[in-house]
Amino acid sequence: MPGRFYLPHMDKPLSQIQDFDNLELLANQVVEGFIIGLHKSPFHGFSVEFAEHRLYNPGEPTKNLDWKVYARTDKMFIKRYEEETNLRCQIVIDASSSMYFPQDAAMNKIKFSVYSAAAVINLLKRQRDAAGLSIFSDSVKVNTSARSTTKHQQMLFAHLDALLKDKPANVRTNAVQALHEIADTVHRRSLILVFSDMFDDLGGSRSEELFAALQHLKFNKHEVVLFHVVDKSKEIDFEFENRPYVFVDMETGEKVKLQAAQVKEYYVDQMAKFEKELKLRCGQYKIEFVEADINQGYKQVLMPFLMKRSKMF
Repeated sequence: MPGRFYLPHMDKPLSQIQDFDNLELLANQVVEGFIIGLHKSPFHGFSVEFAEHRLYNPGEPTKNLDWKVYARTDKMFIKRYEEETNLRCQIVIDASSSMYFPQDAAMNKIKFSVYSAAAVINLLKRQRDAAGLSIFSDSVKVNTSARSTTKHQQMLFAHLDALLKDKPANVRTNAVQALHEIADTVHRRSLILVFSDMFDDLGGSRSEELFAALQHLKFNKHEVVLFHVVDKSKEIDFEFENRPYVFVDMETGEKVKLQAAQVKEYYVDQMAKFEKELKLRCGQYKIEFVEADINQGYKQVLMPFLMKRSKMF
């Protein structure tokens, strides 16, 4: 299956990213790197929501008058808002076997996702914002509500650390069911960050169901960001030497022996079509799509994203 493989005899890729034993320390150092000079929360004001209209009482300030309603009805109404609350952020991580590619490498897709998630949780905690965590593979394994306490943060780091130590074999992705289940449990308006390679029946009959599951995340006015986590050089561009390889599907264990050049053109074409369709659907559903190439390093991908959001609110 395109994009979901492990090469037993592949050389380990070089990485400039240091491997930290203490995940919380790593997250703190990442945040320190981009928080300097950031004078306000990149998510500030996200959860200030319109609640209802009420009639204007003479003598009240006019700053919240709804002039559009006045123009239509010739009556003065005040727009009432829910009290400003801290941001609620739900981080969703795909932990199926394909996310552990490349195996035994200094940086793979699950490490990229965990380190990025840890950095976001650290930033949210500094701003007294609430973070929740959902982890799925063939089913939802972890699904916590969003909270801002220190004890809750420590629990989230424990779940993330467990992902780094795990090495699941032949664990498939059921993103369709998992995303629907997670969408049903996030009731209050939240920022939802999804870290996944989205290789659930890639190019198969379930593609439409997968896109429908992504659309479900937009319910209840959630802001959704999809980090498409891939090893671009291998999984998208198929950059392998033209020699015999044994490709192993990490989620099924199926093996295929072939020369890389024999399938490269077809493979690259199929992956390009899938990625184009994924971007198109995200655009249609107003889901922000972030290309997350693990070879660029999690800092280089996450920092521009956070800086961008700091200008949005």
